[in-house]
Amino acid sequence: MNFKEELAEKTGEAEKIVKEYLPKPEGFQSKVLEAMGYAVSAGGKRLRPLLMAETSSLFGEPGKKLSCFMAAIEFIHTYSLIHDDLPALDNDDYRRGRKTTHVVYGEDIAIIAGDGLLNYAFETAQRAFETAAGVEEYQRIGHALQILGRKAGVYGMIGGQCADLLAEKPGAVLTEETLHFIHENKTAALIQAAMTIGAVLAGADEKEVEQVEKSAGNIGVAFQIQDDILDVTSSLEVLGKPVGSDEKNHKLTYVTMHGLEESKKRVRELSEEAVAVLQSFEKRNLFLEQLVEQLIYREK
Repeated sequence: MNFKEELAEKTGEAEKIVKEYLPKPEGFQSKVLEAMGYAVSAGGKRLRPLLMAETSSLFGEPGKKLSCFMAAIEFIHTYSLIHDDLPALDNDDYRRGRKTTHVVYGEDIAIIAGDGLLNYAFETAQRAFETAAGVEEYQRIGHALQILGRKAGVYGMIGGQCADLLAEKPGAVLTEETLHFIHENKTAALIQAAMTIGAVLAGADEKEVEQVEKSAGNIGVAFQIQDDILDVTSSLEVLGKPVGSDEKNHKLTYVTMHGLEESKKRVRELSEEAVAVLQSFEKRNLFLEQLVEQLIYREK
């Protein structure tokens, strides 16, 4: 089986897990549940659940509890996309090649659909306790929940989103430090959450978790810079969402600050460093290494 076939198979498995944990659209709240399902079922790479699962395989077999967190992190990622697309933020009408949640369901339902996915993510993750066998597993799940909460919150993704929004305001001072904070938190934090949770649930020690977090940080920053590159060089047909939105919204990006060629060079450096860390562990995962390179150098 070649990489493309293996990726399709593993993405399908992640897709099945995510859909398995989605709540059914029923009851008086059926409309918001339907909107949540619409956003999640838009597809995508299922990058974060994949990275979580593949990282866990470097250190052990975490069992059923892993699937709870795989679904949870995809719910959090999807909620962030719903909110990012809103008129008050990026104001995008298309996501993954189809109309965004607020265009289909209205801004009001889209907002609470995002809220619903965020809260339901933690309902889903805590179900991992039902699978725990012994104190050590309870502690690992508790640690994983702490990581998920912090990396998705004001000291992670939300903090990065805040800095990103403020950087767009008239008169904002745009510095390299600001840009680094945005990339490290808005994008990299959730990738760090995925990979470190995978490591923690599989029994990695403290030093190994720190190394995973370092690698994931590089992956996240490279992923964001590549996203900025594609916003300049790609098209709606290829990317599945409008291009040129960064310029339209006067966004601070690595490309606007350093230019296209320097941005491509930085992506290569970060990618090589990230893969080198993954190769340093006693057990190798060649698929994970290929996945990282494929995602960083993606065209959409």
